[in-house]
Amino acid sequence: MPPEQETTTLAPNNSATTNRPESVRDQAQGSNTSKVKPSLDNNVISEQNQHQPQQPTTPSARFSILRQSLRPVTLKFEDVSYSISIQSQKNNKGCISRREPELTRKVLTGVTGVACPGELTAMLGPSGSGKTTLLTALAGRLAGKLSGTITYNGNPNSSSMKRKIGFVSQDDVLYPHLTVLETLTYAALLRLPKTLTREEKVQHVEMIITELGLTRCRDSRVGGGMALFRGISGGERKRVSIGQEMLVNPSLLFLDEPTSGLDSTTAQRIVSVLRGLARGGRTVVTTIHQPSSRLYRMFDKVVVLCDGCPIYSGRAGRVMDYLESVGYVPAFNFVNPADFLLDLANGIVADVKHYDQIDHHEDQASIKQSLISSHKKNLYPVLKEEIQRNNSDSVALTSGTPRSSDNQWTTSWWEQFKVLLKRGLQERRHESFSALKIFQVLSVSILSGLLWWHSDPSHIQDQVGLLFFFSIFWGFFPLFNAIFVFPMERPMLKKERSSGMYHLSSYYVARTVGDLPMELVLPTIFVTITYWMGGLKPSLVTFVLTLLIMLFNVLVSQGVGLALGAILMDVKQATTLSSVIMLVFLLAGGYYIHHMPSFIAWLKYISFSHYCYKLMVGVQYSVNEAYECGPGLHCRIRDFPAIKCLDLDNMWGDVAALTAMLVGYRVVAYLALRMGKLH
Repeated sequence: MPPEQETTTLAPNNSATTNRPESVRDQAQGSNTSKVKPSLDNNVISEQNQHQPQQPTTPSARFSILRQSLRPVTLKFEDVSYSISIQSQKNNKGCISRREPELTRKVLTGVTGVACPGELTAMLGPSGSGKTTLLTALAGRLAGKLSGTITYNGNPNSSSMKRKIGFVSQDDVLYPHLTVLETLTYAALLRLPKTLTREEKVQHVEMIITELGLTRCRDSRVGGGMALFRGISGGERKRVSIGQEMLVNPSLLFLDEPTSGLDSTTAQRIVSVLRGLARGGRTVVTTIHQPSSRLYRMFDKVVVLCDGCPIYSGRAGRVMDYLESVGYVPAFNFVNPADFLLDLANGIVADVKHYDQIDHHEDQASIKQSLISSHKKNLYPVLKEEIQRNNSDSVALTSGTPRSSDNQWTTSWWEQFKVLLKRGLQERRHESFSALKIFQVLSVSILSGLLWWHSDPSHIQDQVGLLFFFSIFWGFFPLFNAIFVFPMERPMLKKERSSGMYHLSSYYVARTVGDLPMELVLPTIFVTITYWMGGLKPSLVTFVLTLLIMLFNVLVSQGVGLALGAILMDVKQATTLSSVIMLVFLLAGGYYIHHMPSFIAWLKYISFSHYCYKLMVGVQYSVNEAYECGPGLHCRIRDFPAIKCLDLDNMWGDVAALTAMLVGYRVVAYLALRMGKLH
């Protein structure tokens, strides 16, 4: 089936393959909205509808806030350049060490172009040509030495504009254990305006699912990533990622290689969806690696990059005429323009007519430079003129003062917290209560219970050893689990924070509160089994106090792991450092060494295991409690050498120290996330 016929299901007005700016503006103003599907294009502002009499409220009319939120945006970028610094290396010659001067590599050089509402713009180029870098820069998500001008309707990027931009990365960043419906519903609850009810948001999700052809897999788990199950297919996963961005009806939609790894039919469907979205008055910009001729015919504009420099920027249907005008004519009548462009971008001219007349001494670099110079001479002035001509159009599209709601969050802090908490519990329950983790905890608890089976109360050293094992095991276990939290969630956190979905504080508090039932169930089971098997004091009050101290220790240990993970954002480095820290805490805990040298004795005061150990020993043995230290001889337990050195007279001070650590480490983790390089 020809591409034109396949795309009519999404955009029946797609017969105009190459839209002129006049028709684009007409679409943005709503003149053609009656010809397209409501679920994609009913959000386009129509001036005519403002003069019609008020109709009774219908389900579709209740999404009026979404129609008002769509403001067509013209994207203009002039002389965009980007460079990165290459780390210098030390040059050691003999005993003299000197540092080479810092090198700079240019990734983009003088890229100029315009993307208008109603157009699908594709960026082509070989691998490493700078396509993704340019796309990220245009989306306002690139930090570094970026020069040039990027404007949206003539204005620079802002927080309000950030919420009107959709960005779909090349790798689908989704929670694997959530279903398609749950994934889109949580995104809708976080991103759609607070003026909509929950039922209206869910209804909008159903419209997106129907429009993107996800009805068949709506109740299937997403899968992929680190999950051990496959889940939905790659094409369906890509459409879920697009659906997340389409929920807010973005004025600008950026996609990084949405067809990579997909078969031709699935790629055709994805690009058909993008073309239909563009016809609804949106500006759609995508990178694509190796499009087929069918896909290429769907593009309105193309930008071709070669080593970071543009060699063509303009209408997709005029590229062959332009190449012919600069002396590059294909040797065959029927050739895929994308293949021909990529060959030229690589400096390959084997398929060019009259190849035998071309100077064979002319290397690939010279051919690339020739194309870059031709663009600078022939197309660059035209692009600059088009940008100047569109300035008046941008003013018209942005007429009126910005609404005060543009700079506000779409949902309240409390609503963000509730949604994030529920999503986190639903996603992480599979990990926290996995069969492997439950087996690990149960096996250790039963084994330790058997080793200390009904220990004699007079064997103080054995019982103290069991209490110290409690503090160490539940110091290591939560810490090493918490180290993985932020490094593993960094892609998702970066994606959602870049879209302005929620406050960082609401995410962090929801994560902290959600961890309480997840992280405290297994320690409770462990202590319940081992405490009574190990023959510790058969008192319910003592058991409850021991359990509370243990849970307190778990939360402090988890805070240390969260802080290390947030500061380093590297699992390998954080694991190595935490091993050293826990080894220090183990040695300074007060069990192995009773009398430390004064110059290093301060280590025990920063060890949470030391305070936990002291508290459990103090709860287990009261002040006047005695044990049989010889035939017919009883001694105070507090005078036992391993207990006496702990100084159990100030237990409330130990509680205060653990409380300070609990709060302090989590504050450090939050500040590390706040100041870290998430963007």
